[in-house]
This record gives sequence, structure tokens and C-alpha cells, in this order.
Amino acid sequence: MTDWHRATADYWNGKSVMVTGGAGFLGSHLVDELERRADDVDVFVPRSDEYDLREKAGIRLALRKADPDVVLHLAATVGGIGANRENPGKYFYENAVMGIELMEQARKYGVEKFTVLGTICSYPKHTPIPFSEEDLYEGYPEETNAPYGIAKKALLTQSRAYRKQYDFNSIYLMPVNLYGPRDDFDLETSHVIPAIIRKSMEARDQGNDSFTAWGTGEPTREFLYVKDAADGILTATERYNESDPVNLGSGMEISIKDLIETIADLTGFNGDVEWDTSKPDGQPRRKLDTSRARERFDWEATTDFKEGLRQTIAWYETNRDEIVNE
Repeated sequence: MTDWHRATADYWNGKSVMVTGGAGFLGSHLVDELERRADDVDVFVPRSDEYDLREKAGIRLALRKADPDVVLHLAATVGGIGANRENPGKYFYENAVMGIELMEQARKYGVEKFTVLGTICSYPKHTPIPFSEEDLYEGYPEETNAPYGIAKKALLTQSRAYRKQYDFNSIYLMPVNLYGPRDDFDLETSHVIPAIIRKSMEARDQGNDSFTAWGTGEPTREFLYVKDAADGILTATERYNESDPVNLGSGMEISIKDLIETIADLTGFNGDVEWDTSKPDGQPRRKLDTSRARERFDWEATTDFKEGLRQTIAWYETNRDEIVNE
């Protein structure tokens, strides 16, 4: 065993870890990676049907059940642009109340380490490229997801305040748009990559000449493979002990138009894309400065983007009958 892997195992072995959202897309990969890193770690995933983390009683019940040394807070009420537009009040309230009360109760319970997942949606709409963590408070977020982004950003203020007043060891990480196997492929709630994979494969199989995509195709996005994200979160939890926010990203930037053309090529769809310009584009550009993660806890993403897309497409191809018929 290398010194690095030994240090990783030593951090987690003997610990009890509560992973909120651990049954979800990112959470399931994170739990897999956590159990791969250590053979003596007790992982507890509070399920929403038993533990309502929007309620103080549900949070206290989960903490008593888990008795955690570490809390990894991944749970969130999330969706794409359409879902954000339709549920601004819900997305603000549920994400704010869940995160704020969970951190407060974890502090009172004596949790040793608390890792918060923020969101890139917290950045101002016109943040200079690449997004630096120093720019978080330089303007209002893009309107369609501002309630979600502001709710999540409140947890950064809480993290800093609790470290200052209570010496509570919490960290705040901001992963960029995720993709990968087990993503949400429901067209009502999915983000762009799973939505386009599904639309492209359905158009291919039905022999259609085209499918429709939202907006103009001009905005750019950065994407992070879900297994890289899980690795980054656990590495930060092991090594990082400050409340300054940290971007987790791949450092790449691609236009939505080029993204869709790439997915169409990888899925074997040879038709056209029709752009519904009545739908919003969202934030104009998104590319992160990832130097802080490299400098503070020596982490970088490693998955090639096309290879990550191939893995995602292959997973959906295998599982889509079950997904579509749910």
C-alpha cells in the first residue's frame, strides 16, 4: 500500500460517516468510493421516507442513528432550468432550511467534520471567466436558478461563521455540472447531458430527422465526471480544514452546441438539432478556476470528457428500458 493510500484509509477507518443524499446520483458514487478507500468505515445514508431533513426532528433522529464523526451533506432539491423556473420557492426553502438546520444540529451533536456541497449556480450571472472563488459575492446569480444558488450560498456564510464562533470544522465545496452513470434521465428534471443523450438516442431509434434542444446553443458549460467529483469531495474531507470555498471542476469549457454535436456523434444520431429559442439559455458562460483545489489539497480531475460521455451513454443504453418505463 502506498503512503497516500495508507493515509486515506487511516483517515476513514474506524469512523462513522453520515452521507445525506447518499442514495442519489452523486451520493451513490461517493459511497462506493468511500467504501473502496477504507475497509473499516461505517456509512449511514438517511433515506427521505424515514428521515425528513427539512425538519429538526428528522435531523436529530438521523444524527442519533448514525452517531457520525463526519457528515457529508450532499442532499439537495435540484433540477434543470425548467424545474428551477417552476419551483423557485420550493428550491429556496428546502435547500436553505435543510442545510442550515443540519449544520446547526451537527455542531450541537459534536460532529468532527462537516462537508457542505454548494453549487456553481451561486456565482453571479456575469462572473469573469474562469470563475474564481473570490467572485462569489460580486453580483446576483442567473435568474432562473438564483433562489437555489442563494440558498446554497447561505451555507458558506454559516460555515465561516461557525468556524469563527464555535471552531466548527466545516468545509464548502462547489462542484461544477456533473454527469455520468446513474444520472437523472427524466426529461422533466434532468440536466443537459442526460437529456440530450436520451433525446438523441430516441430520435436515432425512431428514425427521426431531428430533435429539439433548448435555447440558442451559444452558452458554454464545464462538466465534471461524477466519479471525479466523489474523489474530490472525499479528498477534500481528508485534507482540507478551512472554510474558504473551493471549486471542483475539470477546467474545460464547451458550448452547448458543440456538446450536443458530440453527444449526437457518440450516440450515432445523424440528423439535425432544432433550437427552441423561446426557452432560456441560462448563464452565458461557465468555466472554473480550479487552482485552489490543486493548491489546498492537491486534487485534480482525471477523466477525459469524451470517455466520460461514452461511459454515461453505455450505462443509459443498458438501463434505459427500466428508466423509460418507470
